[in-house]
Amino acid sequence: MTSHATNASPPPPRPERDARVIPLRPAAPAAPPAPAPKEPLWRDLVGAVLRRERLAQERTLKDVADAARISVPYLSEVERGRKEASSEVLAAAAHALGLGLGDLLGLAHHDLTAAVRRARGGLRGPGAAGTRAPRASVAHQGQLSLAA
Repeated sequence: MTSHATNASPPPPRPERDARVIPLRPAAPAAPPAPAPKEPLWRDLVGAVLRRERLAQERTLKDVADAARISVPYLSEVERGRKEASSEVLAAAAHALGLGLGDLLGLAHHDLTAAVRRARGGLRGPGAAGTRAPRASVAHQGQLSLAA
């Protein structure tokens, strides 16, 4: 009779021939769905219109801020879309540029619809990319002229 050691652990199980594991390359992650186009912020649109109108009139920030009775740094921040200006401030800035508040908001609305059209695939039509926003009114040297 042969004696076996009682403290010996059994040998590790050997894998069966058919149960062999073959490592696979990890599957490429599925591309996430494209996010919906982000609409611009209203303060960015209004600020861009104010800046565009001011530059078209070749006026300085100081000139427009003084006429609107707001500070130069605040007008600068409004133009850059960093501040949400009140309707009173927007009206004052618009009037300082010879625009009515409705003109300012109409131009910003036009820019918004054009940006949305571009984001949705460049649909052509009024206000599409490549067309300039209509000017509601522009003051030049004390005279008010209408342009379409």
